[in-house]
Amino acid sequence: MRSIKNTRVVVAMSGGVDSSVAAAILKRRGFKVIGVSMKLWPKEECGYHQPTSCCSLEAIRDARFVAERLGIPFYVLDFHNEFKKEVIDYFSTEYLKGRTPNPCVLCNEKIKFGILIKKAAELDAPYVATGHYACVDYEKRRKRFILREGADKRKDQSYFLFGLTQDALSKIIFPLCGLKKDAVRRKAAAMGLAIHNKADSQEICFVQDDYTDYLAKAYSDQIKPGPVTDENGHVLGTHKGIPFYTIGQREGLNISYKHALYVIRIDKEKNTIIVGPKEKKFFREVVVKNLNWIVPPAKERLRVKAKIRSQHKKADAALSVRGDAAHLSFDKPQESPTPGQAAVFYERDLVLGGGWIESYSS
Repeated sequence: MRSIKNTRVVVAMSGGVDSSVAAAILKRRGFKVIGVSMKLWPKEECGYHQPTSCCSLEAIRDARFVAERLGIPFYVLDFHNEFKKEVIDYFSTEYLKGRTPNPCVLCNEKIKFGILIKKAAELDAPYVATGHYACVDYEKRRKRFILREGADKRKDQSYFLFGLTQDALSKIIFPLCGLKKDAVRRKAAAMGLAIHNKADSQEICFVQDDYTDYLAKAYSDQIKPGPVTDENGHVLGTHKGIPFYTIGQREGLNISYKHALYVIRIDKEKNTIIVGPKEKKFFREVVVKNLNWIVPPAKERLRVKAKIRSQHKKADAALSVRGDAAHLSFDKPQESPTPGQAAVFYERDLVLGGGWIESYSS
């Protein structure tokens, strides 16, 4: 971990245990810590969101309390316009296209390690820190900043960080790199922080209940019912709207059939959901576009371990790179590769890079 006495660092504080302990660790290491909470909703909406939502009043209150206990300055920064443009609008548009978005990746890239880094510079802070379970370091051999999985493999968040640039990585500190969640909670308890047993935040922080409710209210005029068919085009039922379904989904189809059916394809142009049996949702070939490389490949073909969703176990695959696109050929078929989700490439615990799943095939 970088450790320069009296160097300023802005810590993004969500009011949770991870970011609170991250701030405490950095203060003990001699950094001049500035705590910051990001308000990501308009003022008139902030009080209506659940405690786990972005900028809920409870979250900001908890972050302020921790900052007071640590004796560090604390600010609330209003990023609600940027958050709507970069994250919420992207999230909604992807679902309307029949794709499944990953807003956490965009929030990290555009907000936490984009706009916040610029704000930190205005405060004369060369670094930004968060409570992510991941590791960043400079590797002299490669002459590059690198990203690795955190010590707690169950909580590792490196998957969500594949989009970071070398410039961003040079300004990031992850104090929880070598810690496991249980140890983080023990540290918080030892410091007398009431948030030591606070529940983890939900994955999609800006959706209060179910994302389908959010989309139904916000985009009711763009969401239309349509047919649910089998692979041969036989109509089996009616769906409520393409944004309410994702690849591999079983629940909510409302179809009586001789065996369980799963969404295996979404045809946005025909407003059609295609379903099939469980074995039909496994695919071997995946096309990935809009690549970002943390460690650029030395050749066009290489062996990697790849993840196609955050909770997906890394799987062996052959990767063929062509410019800004790549073709993943898994050794074994993988369950429900989903357009709009990230595919991230690893060499052991090292994040090589990643991109966005465009299509898949058997």
